[in-house]
Amino acid sequence: QMADPFLYNTGERSGYACLGHEVQIEHIKAYVCRPSFYTDKAVIVIHDIFGWMFPDIRYIVDLIAGHGYITICPDFFKGKDPWKTTDHWHDFADWMKENDPMKVDREADVVLKYLKEQCDAEKIGIVGFSWGGMAVHHLMLKNPQLSAGVSLYGIIRDSEERYSLLNPTFFIFGEKDHTISYDQITLLEEKLKQYCKVPYKIKVYPGQVHGFAQLKPEDMKPNDKPYIEEARKDMIDWIKTFI
Repeated sequence: QMADPFLYNTGERSGYACLGHEVQIEHIKAYVCRPSFYTDKAVIVIHDIFGWMFPDIRYIVDLIAGHGYITICPDFFKGKDPWKTTDHWHDFADWMKENDPMKVDREADVVLKYLKEQCDAEKIGIVGFSWGGMAVHHLMLKNPQLSAGVSLYGIIRDSEERYSLLNPTFFIFGEKDHTISYDQITLLEEKLKQYCKVPYKIKVYPGQVHGFAQLKPEDMKPNDKPYIEEARKDMIDWIKTFI
C-alpha cells in the first residue's frame, strides 16, 4: 500500500469567502481575482490534486491578486473530479496517469491567450503547488511566454531535459516532505548548476511537510506559521523581481 502522500488533513480546513469570480474560457472554467487598479501583469496559479475549487488555492489566488496581479486558477482537471479525501491511496498511481501534470500545455495556452487578449496582460508568471508544482516545472521548460515560475513541492522525476529552464524559476520544498527525498533536491541543484542558463533558486523550509505553504492563517500551527509566511513572501518577491 502506498503511503498517504499528503500529510495535511484536508478535512480540517475552515471555509473561505472568495474575493474573485468564476469565468468560462473555451473548454475550461477558471477562478479569477483582479487587483483594484489597472495592471498588465498576471499570474497563473496551478492547483494541487484537490482541484481549483479547494479553499486553500482560492485563498492563494486572492493573496497574489492583493500584491497587484491579475491572478487566475484554471481547472486543469477540465471538469473531472479532483482527488477526494475519501478516495483510496492505492488508486493514486492510476489517478496520476489519468491526470498527468506534464500534459497541461493546451490548457496553459488557452489561459495565456485569455490573459493577453481579454485582460491586456503583457507579462505573465506562474505558481503551482504539489501536482501544480510539477506542472510549473514542466511549463517552465516548454513555454517561453511564462516570464517566471514558482514550483512548490513538485518535482519532475527521471528526465535529462528537466534542467533547461527557459525563464527564472524558484523551487520551494519542505524539509519533512516525505513525497520528495533530500536526494532528489540535491540532484535538482547539481543538475541546474550544470544545465540551467537562467536565474533559479532552491529553498528548503525547516520542519515543513508537503502542502505547508497553502494553509490559510486560521489553519496554521504556531510553530509552522513563520516558515509559511516566509515561503509566501519569498514566492511573491520572486514574482515581483521578474514580473
